[in-house]
Amino acid sequence: MSNVFLSHNNIISALGFSSEANVQKIHDEITGLQVVSNETLLNEPFCSSLVNQTLLEKKFQNLHPKGQFTRLEKMMIASLSPVISASEIELDTKVGFLISTTKGNIDVLDKNSPFPTERAYLSALGRTLKIFFGFANEPTIVCNACVSGILSVAVAKQYIQQGLYDHVFIVSGDLVTEFILSGFNSFQALSKSPCKPYDKNRSGINIGEVAASILVTKDEKKLAKESVQILGTGSCNDANHISGPSRTGEGLYRSVLSALGDSKIDPQEIDFISAHGTATMYNDEMESIAFNRLGLSKTPLNSLKGYFGHTLGASGLLETIVGVHSLNNNTLYASIGYEELGVSLPINVIQKTEEKNLNVFLKTASGFGGSNTAALFKKII
Repeated sequence: MSNVFLSHNNIISALGFSSEANVQKIHDEITGLQVVSNETLLNEPFCSSLVNQTLLEKKFQNLHPKGQFTRLEKMMIASLSPVISASEIELDTKVGFLISTTKGNIDVLDKNSPFPTERAYLSALGRTLKIFFGFANEPTIVCNACVSGILSVAVAKQYIQQGLYDHVFIVSGDLVTEFILSGFNSFQALSKSPCKPYDKNRSGINIGEVAASILVTKDEKKLAKESVQILGTGSCNDANHISGPSRTGEGLYRSVLSALGDSKIDPQEIDFISAHGTATMYNDEMESIAFNRLGLSKTPLNSLKGYFGHTLGASGLLETIVGVHSLNNNTLYASIGYEELGVSLPINVIQKTEEKNLNVFLKTASGFGGSNTAALFKKII
């Protein structure tokens, strides 16, 4: 099978409108989270990271759009456009297109939305983006809760290795909306202060929004300077509960084992883990158990939720892109918010950003419905 690589990429978030801007803020340990008072979203203050609407409109209008677009569509278009441009790839029949999201255009269901409710269908989102960019093929929508972003990377890898496509573009995104906030608030899971993954004094999650894009390719002539190889992927459903993960970490454990088997590397070759780390008791505890079962308790680990909040289906691709830059910058980024271990088994949470020679990283994600996905990436030397 041919090698498959992650290449050109872009992030739009509260921290900035490029991957480099976002990574620099993370390097400086600056968070995009802030306390928000907006009663149209939630009837009490909440902590979140929101994309700047004024900057988004300016960025989007520079692309000379025709027609009406939802907020998520604008974010996704503004994110993906520079990736396609930088790649210089013609969007012919050998180019695939993946869209990963948890809720898509869920905000069009709000009572004051100017869009018809049909725009909330994921197929409508796919059709809008396909037409805007001029893709020859129909998009594949990857919608599997909070593993959607990293699962899309695994799907793209399989498409290329099966010979269906030579290149695949992925765009991932989710919004902060009344629907999302009310759902998590009903679980009593929202924190009113910045989240603290794995910390003893954590008080819940923050919801954030982002759009992230990347090129997956087998063509070594189409690689960006920060490109990495996809070594292997794995995905497993623990079938435990609609919203609660397996207490033994079984699904995540098996996903990582599968990714290791696909990669044909030893766990000790992993230099760091970009974990899910939602700052909820059950998720953090489950991850600590799974990583200990895998012999990875001493491997440096971070959660990026303290910078962006939980960006739902987009989180996996967002955090993968940051991990790609981490490898190439030879820098371990701090898991901000963490002070004191708050899980039952030891894990090596990164407390301070530091330079270190890096070669391989593991990205994991877990989500509602028992979904779990893992992927391993290697620096191109």
